[in-house]
Amino acid sequence: MHIVILGPAYPLRGGLANFDQRLAREFMAEGHKVTMYTYSLQYPGFLFPGTSQYSDEPAPEDLDIKVVINSANPLNWRKVGRELRKLRPDLIVVRYWIPYMGACQGSILRQVKKNGHTKVVCITDNVIPHEKRPGDTWLTQYFIKPVDGFITMSASVQKDLQHFTDTPSRLVVHPLFDNFGDPVPQRAAREKLDLPDGPLILFFGFIRKYKGLDLLFKAMRLLKDRNSRVLPKLMVAGEYYGGKEEYEKLISELDIENQLIMRTSFIADSEVRYYLSAADFVIQPYRDATQSGVTPLAYHFEKPMLVTNVGGLPDLVPDDQVGVVTEPTPGSIADGIEQLYTRGAAHYLPFLKSEKERYSWAKFSEAILDLGK
Repeated sequence: MHIVILGPAYPLRGGLANFDQRLAREFMAEGHKVTMYTYSLQYPGFLFPGTSQYSDEPAPEDLDIKVVINSANPLNWRKVGRELRKLRPDLIVVRYWIPYMGACQGSILRQVKKNGHTKVVCITDNVIPHEKRPGDTWLTQYFIKPVDGFITMSASVQKDLQHFTDTPSRLVVHPLFDNFGDPVPQRAAREKLDLPDGPLILFFGFIRKYKGLDLLFKAMRLLKDRNSRVLPKLMVAGEYYGGKEEYEKLISELDIENQLIMRTSFIADSEVRYYLSAADFVIQPYRDATQSGVTPLAYHFEKPMLVTNVGGLPDLVPDDQVGVVTEPTPGSIADGIEQLYTRGAAHYLPFLKSEKERYSWAKFSEAILDLGK
């Protein structure tokens, strides 16, 4: 088949771009021709809270990436849609994660569908966004009409999708993020990152309110107040997406500066494996969630996890097997951190190795191609 992936890819950076590129390589390994259509402008500046949307890494030489979509220009949508209509790919795999993209993607796909040939399958990260804005519902309704099938990666997104459409959909777990290299020995990873010895937990990824980092900071204070025998350092590795001043104020108020290692710049792809390898456990203290790309990343590096009982997170992290599931409160999170260290990583490792077999790119590809028949 000729497959087009329409979504974030190089020179854009971040989890979505990494996912789309890894999926492209899976399709290619299966013998399909793959072309990627990505954004020359993904977000206008006022919608992007980080420092840069673009990668500093070298361009991937094995992928055919066309940087042509301007998310804010309707004339561009028409042009790209006509180009794809004439190209007549057998399948377009489109990525939908925020309603802002609904007008752009929906318009492009309407043009494409006029060729009477191309099937469209959407990978749906969110139908209802974590951070809501006026017009979200209309934009999603506009987007979904030309789509022939949907892939969701959590039961909560699957349920949300059913409020909008009865178009066929499949629930498939988020595949392993295995494109960041192999794990390295913990000591070597800590030397690489200039980290101290001793217990170390990791919060990884963009810092946004719904991810509950403030709850984790309060949990760290509770561990200190309890004189807990478990008092790990917390490494925060990821870029602020708003609220930096509030977090810094909270850290000062809680007097936990000496319990934290703050690496709050963007983590380059080539550095990811060192951060995951250096930690004992990965902590996801989310207030709200659908699924998380950090979970399959932790699976790949075989790191036990703490997740909160929100959205699809508990479905991906069986309690007391792959990690612990807590309530999204500081007390419960502090209890969970103590439980992780009491059990020890060796308790979780057999379950991690077994459970990660579910997170296959081949299974994910198979579900997409089945919907796109």
